[in-house]
Amino acid sequence: PCFLWIFLGAPFIERLRDNHALTAALTAVTAAVVGVILNLALWFGLHVLFDRLRPVAAMGLDLDLPVWRTLDPAALVLILAAMIAVFRLRAGTVPVLAGCALAGLALHLSGIV
Repeated sequence: PCFLWIFLGAPFIERLRDNHALTAALTAVTAAVVGVILNLALWFGLHVLFDRLRPVAAMGLDLDLPVWRTLDPAALVLILAAMIAVFRLRAGTVPVLAGCALAGLALHLSGIV
C-alpha cells in the first residue's frame, strides 16, 4: 500500500515543484526520511557485525556500543567484498545481493557461520 501512494502521488508532487512553500516542506520531509534510513542502516549494520551490543546512556543519549570481541569476521568479509564490488568494480545491486546471499549460504552450510 505504501508504494501505491507513492506511485499515485508522484505526478502531483512533480506539478507542485514551482510552489516554493511546498518545496521547502518536501525538502524537510526528504531530510527526515534520509535520517531514518541512516539510523536503520547503522542499527542493522551493528547487529549484523556484532553478536553483542552494550547500552550506554550519557549526556541525554542512549547508544548501543559494540562489544568488539563479538565481531563476526565472516560478516565483515562479506561487507567488505560487497563494498569493493559496488564502489570499485561498479557492480549492480542485484548481482551483489545475489553474490552475498550465495556466499552467506555457503558459509552457513559449511558450518563456518
